[in-house]
Amino acid sequence: MPRLALVTGCSSGIGLATAVSLAGAGWRVVATLRDLSKRAALDARAQQAGVELEVRELDVAEPASISRCIAGVLAEHDAIDLLVNNAGFGQLGSVEQVSPAALERTFATNFFGVWNLTRAVLPGMRERKSGRIVTVTSIGGLIGQPFNDAYCAAKFAVEGMMESLAPVARELGVHVSLVEPGPVHTEFVASTRAKSADVLASGVPGYAKLVANYAASTQSVFAEHGQSGDDVAKLVVAIASEPRPHLRYATSEFALGLIRQKYVDPSGDSVLELFGARLREKT
Repeated sequence: MPRLALVTGCSSGIGLATAVSLAGAGWRVVATLRDLSKRAALDARAQQAGVELEVRELDVAEPASISRCIAGVLAEHDAIDLLVNNAGFGQLGSVEQVSPAALERTFATNFFGVWNLTRAVLPGMRERKSGRIVTVTSIGGLIGQPFNDAYCAAKFAVEGMMESLAPVARELGVHVSLVEPGPVHTEFVASTRAKSADVLASGVPGYAKLVANYAASTQSVFAEHGQSGDDVAKLVVAIASEPRPHLRYATSEFALGLIRQKYVDPSGDSVLELFGARLREKT
């Protein structure tokens, strides 16, 4: 039987492209969405590609939703072989501008959702000594960026979680990888900008010119270096078939160049090997 992949955040962008691409590569795919009324684009893309998807409801910010979804999948399938943590929530603004409610939602989706979903699938992978967990974070999980305070904080947390888990998981037969996109042209980015407009325009003194300047320069970066959701999906599919995948993958040379300004080994393999050696018995 084909291996089974569960992908989160499939209503658009990277998640949609990844679900369809994995199905095209021969995986059985459970594509999940927080709101099933927004599945039209996913269905249309799957039909266009000539692939079949199993579509399920999953709100990663709700632990009860995670429990229901995973229990339902495992009741119908032998195992989940690949988890792709992709669902995300974007919020722009500085510490002074982001509301407590927006901060909580950012972490509920981007961090606690990843934590709880990983925790739900890991026991089965550990028992089988086989499985893969691929988490789409962001270059913002490695390098903090202006007016991305909450988003980068959550992505930094995910990076730390997965970097800590990876050497232990590998000793148990489970591969953990992080995918770190730079600028990507998706509905997620447009939606984040739209819903953050009022926050960025708030009357906190001293920010207006900084916001305008940063927005203009960011638009130039997206225009010159922006990727598509399909570009990132191709990388996720490649990682899913890699015999010994890296811990970290930047999705473009532009993103890799920024990471190199901060990290000597952007693949993360040296860290993985360092702590993996400490987990093994000395002979």
